Amino acid sequence: MITLKGENIYLRALEPEDLDFIHTIENDESIWEISNTQTPYSRFLIKQYLEHAHKDIFEVKQLRLVISSYNDVALGMIDLFDFDFKNRRAGVGILVKESTNRLKGYGREALKLLINYSFTHLDLHQLYCNISEENDASIKLFSNQGFKEIGLKKDWNYVNGSYKNEYLYQLINK
Repeated sequence: MITLKGENIYLRALEPEDLDFIHTIENDESIWEISNTQTPYSRFLIKQYLEHAHKDIFEVKQLRLVISSYNDVALGMIDLFDFDFKNRRAGVGILVKESTNRLKGYGREALKLLINYSFTHLDLHQLYCNISEENDASIKLFSNQGFKEIGLKKDWNYVNGSYKNEYLYQLINK
């Protein structure tokens, strides 16, 4: 059975009511390094994005889901991006908002649900992610779900005047 519901959280589609939540996340400069963002997003642009968020992953090549508590509190987002149907693969990105929500297993549960959805419903063969060499929490999260380090991209991202290495992790559906 395909489900996006876990024990403590569920994954849901974006809603127009998520405008403020997404605006806050997308304009949080402390995470721009992770998302490769260079400039802020306006409410107008995010509203337009939300108006088209219902489009099929096969058309737009990405899927963004909200990580939600059963009290309907948005805890973060998890994405499939760079969706490649021909080669049956996609990239994964995850963000749990605010440190008060971190280290509670929400990210682990969301990633597990997304992996199951990707392999059973979308029939993907593999998922991959890019993780900064310094991001120990993400390395642990993805490694614990079976992702394997397959490469190191040296001097990959230029951040605050210096270059940072980035790992490439991959999970193949056996």
